[in-house]
Amino acid sequence: MLVLTRRAGESIVIGDDVVVTVVEVRGEVVRLGIDAPRSVQVHREEVYRAVVEANRLAAAVSDDAVAALAAGLGARPGGAGPASPSA
Repeated sequence: MLVLTRRAGESIVIGDDVVVTVVEVRGEVVRLGIDAPRSVQVHREEVYRAVVEANRLAAAVSDDAVAALAAGLGARPGGAGPASPSA
């Protein structure tokens, strides 16, 4: 981790197009301004982690979802392929 000391009004540059500026320091609170292209997502860490977790849960496949899909496709639960027609 790189640790830098900056005062209010001073900036750091990340890559060629992201500028982080210390806007204000008030006690233990530091306000930062971030100038980045729209293509670069900028989130507070806790928001980023919540988004990652929500995406992970949304992409997870439950057993109920698999069974419903199999039933909709005419497959036997727990088996491979479509169900045989009854005689």
